[in-house]
Amino acid sequence: MPAGEIAQVLGVKASTLSTYLGTLMQVGLITQMRVGTSLLYTVDMAQVRVTFDYILLDCCRGRPEICAHDPIPDLNGVSPMEDRKFNVLFICTGNSARSIMAETILRESAGERFVAHSAGTKPQSELNPFAVQVLRDKDHDVTPLRAKTLAEFQGADAPKFDFVFTVCDLAANEECPPWPGQPISGHWGLPDPVKVEGTSAEKALAFQQTYGAMRRRIEAFTALPLEALDRIALQSAVDDIGRS
Repeated sequence: MPAGEIAQVLGVKASTLSTYLGTLMQVGLITQMRVGTSLLYTVDMAQVRVTFDYILLDCCRGRPEICAHDPIPDLNGVSPMEDRKFNVLFICTGNSARSIMAETILRESAGERFVAHSAGTKPQSELNPFAVQVLRDKDHDVTPLRAKTLAEFQGADAPKFDFVFTVCDLAANEECPPWPGQPISGHWGLPDPVKVEGTSAEKALAFQQTYGAMRRRIEAFTALPLEALDRIALQSAVDDIGRS
């Protein structure tokens, strides 16, 4: 389309349009072709699609409601999840209680479908003894558990994650490098049982309550028909679980 027609349709001055067209060409969203004495502009739909993919799936993390008023349909890569084992990472600050519980619950309740991991942004040297005791009381195997740093899961040999969940507000608010493969992410924040003061019985109760809340969320997650949901529907579902 000639620049004059574009300016007429948009109702903008030629000088203003020239600036806009130059910017769009610079980022590859339109192309320019000379026909005789006229310059014709064409939308590069392939590059537009790539840009929408980036905005919707990366910047907006699959949440179209924060990108636009209406969902953008039929984007490349927005497809149902594959039928395979899914890698899941739970993140908190210390990796000594909440994320350790989440890793253990998912591994032992749905290990045939998920590979569970956990890590901390500032991991403790030891697991919280109340958390370990709760897991033992629930007949979980605590032998393989240890506090781990995020760096263990950011190297070239690290697993490619399908889901990354933060389970504490501090970890959710920290800047982390982007995860390869654009995993589904969610915030499943729970109050920190470590901060509860009182008797040993009162502290133990706080950890029991945290375990129960985490287990309910993981049960809701493992009940999702992952293979039937596209990324946008799945992102919405994990966000709903985090609000439950």
